[in-house]
Amino acid sequence: MQLTTINPATGQPIRTYPQMGRDEINQKVLAARTAFSEWKRDFGKRKALIYTLVEYLRKNKIQLAEVATQEMGKVLKESISEVEKCAWALEFYADNGGSFINEEVLNTDARKSFITFEPLGIVASIMPWNFPYWQALRFVAPSLMAGNVIVMKPSSVTTQCGLELEKAFRQSGFPEGAFQIIVGSSESANHLIDSDVNAVTFTGSTKIGAMVGQRAASQLKKCVLELGGSDPFIVLEDANVEKAANGAVKGRFINCGQSCIASKRFIVSKKIAGEFIEKFIHNTSRLSIGDPMAIETDIGPLVNKDALENISSLVDDARLKGAEVLLGGEKTGSAGYFYKPTILSGIKPDMRIAREETFGPVAPITIFEDEKDALRIANDSEFGLGASIWTENLNKAETLSRQVESGIVTVNNVVISDPRIPFGGIKNSGYGRELSRYGMLEFVNIKSVRFYDNLIHHHYVE
Repeated sequence: MQLTTINPATGQPIRTYPQMGRDEINQKVLAARTAFSEWKRDFGKRKALIYTLVEYLRKNKIQLAEVATQEMGKVLKESISEVEKCAWALEFYADNGGSFINEEVLNTDARKSFITFEPLGIVASIMPWNFPYWQALRFVAPSLMAGNVIVMKPSSVTTQCGLELEKAFRQSGFPEGAFQIIVGSSESANHLIDSDVNAVTFTGSTKIGAMVGQRAASQLKKCVLELGGSDPFIVLEDANVEKAANGAVKGRFINCGQSCIASKRFIVSKKIAGEFIEKFIHNTSRLSIGDPMAIETDIGPLVNKDALENISSLVDDARLKGAEVLLGGEKTGSAGYFYKPTILSGIKPDMRIAREETFGPVAPITIFEDEKDALRIANDSEFGLGASIWTENLNKAETLSRQVESGIVTVNNVVISDPRIPFGGIKNSGYGRELSRYGMLEFVNIKSVRFYDNLIHHHYVE
């Protein structure tokens, strides 16, 4: 079997790849197992190789960015930023990974007690297409520094991005088997989970994530799931409207709206709604739509035809049920999968766009009466990944931030991932954490060790 990648800006094929079968996947896992025995022993070597990889990414960022833009349509300037962010995260873990997994000495009744952090082994990874480098390397960096090895299946949409990562590791001097790529479909992902791996990490949709989690759990393999989001963007009456309107454009339309932590539900106080909407429309209307390879372009195509049809159907459903289209609301361009940046008002709970994850350049606005109402709307979602709150009253913001049901809350800025802070969600947005020390500890054995001189009589209760 073969898979073919498509350029979403033109709708034309890019390249065809042979898919890997079960035997080839097992061979890669065996190579990873062989590599692990040595890789886990030498922290200094791991650190040095990570720094080498950082330099490779910075040196080759334009070429890497062009591959991502061609495969999934992200505008070139965003692809370049993505590669730069990957280098930052790798450098962060090379700088700080040692302190994150330093042994911890405890004070107990034993002569000596300590906790050590040991790698689990082979981490199987199933990654999405929307940030093909970042979403891979943000888990790879801490996992490798902890002493694990990686076998990763990139999205079939961004197969070449995955192969470019494998090349980057190889050219940076990593030993064979430390980081490998699987080329294939969902069947290949299942083979990978079922193989001799120790843990699984998945980023993608809630539906597929549930299946991955179930399959991993049935084999007692540790699993981290980073799934969808429907992040509320709450604008209170005392917000700086100019800054909020600027943030709304940044939060909604990055990556053509195809981000799990993009701002997806705009919840605005009725007292400033008119001013906010006017500025939001003005800012959005200035975005440049077109060839994603052009450095001046702001909005590229959606990733494929299915994504275009889905976002169009969400807008049509909202329009049919009474929403007002304030801007956009239609496909554009004679080729490729382009959709105009869109702003909707008059959103009601029975509309699909109020319930489903909006993975595209569409901003639905709901107007609220008071802060209690805003909080109710924000939390009325099956998702719980991120949220942003806009207000000049930071005491109020702190109170509300503790009541929003999400893994991340940002005040007076949009939600972004950052290697220094934990990243992940609750509810149908998944479980486990990536990034920071917490992300590193997801794939280690937290081992407790105690030394006694003599047998001490305890009440031996498990």
